[in-house]
Amino acid sequence: MLLRVEQRDFKILWERNKQYMHGVITSLSRLTNTLDPKRRASEFDPSLLPQVASSKFFKDDPTRNPALPIVPAASVRIQHAAYVLRNCILNKAPQMIRDRKYHLKMHRSCLVGSEMVDWLIHQSPIHSRSQAVGMWQALLEEAAIAHVSQEHYFKDKYLFYRFSGDEDGKLIRPNTVEQNASEEQLNDVILTLAQVGPDAMLRMILRKPPHERTIDELEIIYDELLHVKALSHLSSLVKRELAGVLIFEAHPFKGEILFSQGDEGKSWYIILKGSVQCSIHGKGVVGTLHEGDEFGKLSLVNNSPRTATIILNEDNTHFLRVDKDDFNRVLRDVEANTIKLKEFGKDVLILEKVPINVKTSDGTYQVCYKYSVMSGTAEKMLGYFLETYICLNCEEGDTSLDDFFSTYVIFMPTNQICATLLTIYKAKPQQRVGEQMDLTLREKIKVIRFILEWHDITKETFFEDPKINVFLDELHQLLRVDVKVYPQLKDEMKSFETIMESDLISREPKEPRKSKLPWKQRNSIDKPKMIRASDEVIFKVYCADHTYTTMKMRVDTPASRIIRLAADKLGLRTDQPDDLKLCEVKSTGERVLYKESDLSISYGLSLNGRLFLAPGDHLDALVPLPEQEGPQRGTWQKLEMFGSKELAYAITMHDYELFMAINPHELLYQVFGRYKYGKLTANLDTFMRRFNEIQYWIVTEICLTPSPGKRVQLLRKFIKLASYCKEYRNLNSFFAIVMGLSNIAVSRLSLTWERLPSKIKRMFSEFETLMDPSRNHRVYRSTLTKLTPPIILFMPLLLKDLTFTHEGNKTYIIEGLVNFEKMRMLSHTMRTLKICRSQTLQLQVPQGAKNLSEIQEYVREMNVIDNQRILNQLSNKLEPRQT
Repeated sequence: MLLRVEQRDFKILWERNKQYMHGVITSLSRLTNTLDPKRRASEFDPSLLPQVASSKFFKDDPTRNPALPIVPAASVRIQHAAYVLRNCILNKAPQMIRDRKYHLKMHRSCLVGSEMVDWLIHQSPIHSRSQAVGMWQALLEEAAIAHVSQEHYFKDKYLFYRFSGDEDGKLIRPNTVEQNASEEQLNDVILTLAQVGPDAMLRMILRKPPHERTIDELEIIYDELLHVKALSHLSSLVKRELAGVLIFEAHPFKGEILFSQGDEGKSWYIILKGSVQCSIHGKGVVGTLHEGDEFGKLSLVNNSPRTATIILNEDNTHFLRVDKDDFNRVLRDVEANTIKLKEFGKDVLILEKVPINVKTSDGTYQVCYKYSVMSGTAEKMLGYFLETYICLNCEEGDTSLDDFFSTYVIFMPTNQICATLLTIYKAKPQQRVGEQMDLTLREKIKVIRFILEWHDITKETFFEDPKINVFLDELHQLLRVDVKVYPQLKDEMKSFETIMESDLISREPKEPRKSKLPWKQRNSIDKPKMIRASDEVIFKVYCADHTYTTMKMRVDTPASRIIRLAADKLGLRTDQPDDLKLCEVKSTGERVLYKESDLSISYGLSLNGRLFLAPGDHLDALVPLPEQEGPQRGTWQKLEMFGSKELAYAITMHDYELFMAINPHELLYQVFGRYKYGKLTANLDTFMRRFNEIQYWIVTEICLTPSPGKRVQLLRKFIKLASYCKEYRNLNSFFAIVMGLSNIAVSRLSLTWERLPSKIKRMFSEFETLMDPSRNHRVYRSTLTKLTPPIILFMPLLLKDLTFTHEGNKTYIIEGLVNFEKMRMLSHTMRTLKICRSQTLQLQVPQGAKNLSEIQEYVREMNVIDNQRILNQLSNKLEPRQT
């Protein structure tokens, strides 16, 4: 019997395992004595292969074996958590902890891993079994629990674990007082473990030998690397390569020397947790590096000794480490897999060889390789996508074309794309007659299909730029002529006219845009009501004496024109009109000056902000209007009549309308600077303003409720409101409500909070856990991955991720080439928005809902106090400070 390996499969095996494949293609008779005996043996003896040898070496190394603790003693927090969990298990399910016999060996006072997961899920609203595994692993890595023979990290399997202190088999049970105290503290302990669980899972994966990491685990590491500051400039391929070679390293004590100046450079380090000091001989400490920073690369690149001594600045400092051989291989492989295309002696396109999964005829997947764009000129990248992604079938999972359309506004204006496509469409190659006909037809089909893909990916925003309509009209005229010469263009012609008709339909309903959404007739929103440049908006412009004029102008009117027209109406024009300035005066008295080129001014105002016009040397005289202080009385009497679920329903429906109206390109204009592009971000501004409105509405209503009893009822209603918003997957309002309740003006009202039922307090504590910013909001991100669309995102965090990518990577690299790797990372982040909006929101109207139309009107017109000083004063009146 023979085993056969197909050529393509052999090539894949060879690329992955070059260092182990020599013996496969070299016969024993040809091996010479000149080869290294260890190498010769390793080709045939599996026990000498590096991964097997390393597994034996790692067994007793705590930083490389996830079954061992990484600290010499558990922290007080983890010790307490283990104590509470043990007491609760002995009280509620004492049969879980007992002596067990396996393979003729008795294990005293132990539990089964899968039963521990079942019990923890039963005690709390944990999202998944994997989350529960992470929570138990957090105890294991600090020695609060352990595998009975320390051979396994925590697994959801029939494996035996025991609590620290139960090794002797003398099971000491808690008394009644300890049981009751543990029951009361159980929810707090579970919240604590839910916070540290995801980090414990990541450390567990990193501590496994690289060859034992699964594809899913490599993906978890890769997602973590996307948010590491030191790696932000590296390509996606390099990060994926690093995910397979990174090694976890932990050091428990402050003051330990990691390496000394003059030592041989063996590894590159990234700080995962903690900080280190850099010391140079003769100078002392020259700097401190913190979480996300890297060091040690220079000596590897130059093959030189260490230039500084690294001293741990904190206890329990964690690193990601890349050893020298892996470091050199990753860089060498990246260089070997790179192709540079030149024109007139200059690089115009740089491609990178990347692995992709291709679906075969039998439904399975196999790894193949293709070249992906790393950087290039805008025109050359456009040509490459036309050639390779339009004429050929794009592989499943390849997002390059989507990345281009999501980010082209940064590096290639719409009119430039249109002009390039028209040039390609009109081109007449100088070939022989037969070839010319085929090639010309191919180029025309290529352009039409590219436009169809463009429309399909960008959806409603495709027609936002008026230049698109001019371009389509011109191309349509050419296409109508060409279809007579090339009948093969009929299908393209039909598809092309379909998207033009869709634009005409979308332009028709202009009148309804001014009316309110008919809430009673439907409970879903099919088409977003986007704010467009041509829309008109009414706003007021004030003088220093608080007189004003009302203006009606297009949204895209620049500040310079507003200044000229407002000055005429207010009678402020002087001999030097350029001296007049347009600024916003906030309720706090803060002044924000507008540039003359700024657009959509009225949509960028703060909650109670007002526009003022005054000479530049009189700006200090501008003061807020009395009305900007906000309401004097709360609406708690009206809120008593509204149910929490009805409120959440109305808020979510309104938020969803605003959320769906956002043009994804507005996120890029906001991050890169809208002034650079002269584009509107009115829809994004409106949605972000809504977040602040909800947040300050919560604080305002509580601070304007004088009765302690009514205030407790209102606090309870708002916590339940947050719960329903979370249930409706409205994360933006959920976070706004929780942040409002965490505002110092509310959180300091201790007498009010004390009167809340313990169940409501625990619910709010769980909500605060979701807001935990540690480890780059890991708890929130983990929760988000488990939700199904539609989801109304927490927008500030999405903008933070885009800003992180933008500031950590250059837009243009050597010789002015567009850094398309940066565009991929931006598009990857923006894809979250696309996924969350991939389904239409369809909520059932709450049963027995009363006053729904009144509630819907209320949530659209909220009056709030956005001056923190005033809110603090109101709070102090409700509950004066204790002296």
